[in-house]
Amino acid sequence: MLKIDGVSRRFGSVTALDDVSLRIEQGEFFALLGPSGCGKTTLLRIIAGFETPDAGKVTLDGDDLLSKAPNRRPISLMFQSYALFPHMTVAKNVAYGLERERLPRQEIKQRVGEVLETVGLSAHAGRRPGQLSGGQRQRVALARSIVKRPRLLLLDEPLSALDKKVRADMQLELKRLQHEVGITFVVVTHDQEEAMSLADRIAVFDSGQVRQVDEPVALYERPKTPFVADFVGANNLFQGAASGLDALKSEEFGMLPGTPLTELEAGAKALLAVRPENVELVDESAARGLRGGVLDVSFYGGVSHISVDVPGHPKPVLVAVQGASAVQTGAKVRVRWDAQDAVIMAVDQ
Repeated sequence: MLKIDGVSRRFGSVTALDDVSLRIEQGEFFALLGPSGCGKTTLLRIIAGFETPDAGKVTLDGDDLLSKAPNRRPISLMFQSYALFPHMTVAKNVAYGLERERLPRQEIKQRVGEVLETVGLSAHAGRRPGQLSGGQRQRVALARSIVKRPRLLLLDEPLSALDKKVRADMQLELKRLQHEVGITFVVVTHDQEEAMSLADRIAVFDSGQVRQVDEPVALYERPKTPFVADFVGANNLFQGAASGLDALKSEEFGMLPGTPLTELEAGAKALLAVRPENVELVDESAARGLRGGVLDVSFYGGVSHISVDVPGHPKPVLVAVQGASAVQTGAKVRVRWDAQDAVIMAVDQ
């Protein structure tokens, strides 16, 4: 549906986007994920028409988007600040875009009523934004965006202004709404959990480039680059060299078990990544594993995080176990994992 080919954008000496290409399918919930300044919002503004790329093409259903003015594109953009009119009621805020199109009054009333019912705000139609909670204001902004029935809805950090519990509720609401209205959603976020819970596919950005595009589970379990492995979720990273086997050759620890993502030449610089939940904590007397001492035990309700200081490793190894952990700070332990639970990837020279 949406094709982005070779898009680049520079601001003076700063390259915001560097030859970015993406394909977004009809009805897909697609996330642009990355740290601040990585280029994801610049790409969103190019799609919306608020920025012009220095190079590249953007097409929607085969039609050139870049040649159209922002108000002529079948696209809605929901701003991070929501940008509601404080002097207008909820119903008037939602109806504003339709009124600007001079649609019949009865059609506007019907469409506004339908979309307020969809987002669960029919009872608040007569209120002003200042009388609503943060989550309710976000729903008004969503209703205003989808009432025009765009082909594509762009969302710029849509949940960042909400507290944790409301944000979790609205993640479910967004997903439900996207399936119900059938519009393609493209969301920009720096929140990994938000992207993983919402999106069908995720593009991870870094320094103006796309490092990996994948479904959430594949992205989490099989990161293809060191940046993705470090940025998406918690990971234990070990440096070394490819061994030609299912193992990383480490100067400090010998052979560490792991599965190469691609064929790596023996001796090439490589990185092993193993998730905390895939690391097993065992007694110091166990036959295999890296020796260390427990630095800290943190309980988060359903899971405990245990930090283990492994001599020779620059950072503590993080271990995640279900429920409360019986291990105590200061205990001498070993950490180990199986080859299928760790990935080995190339390190760019």
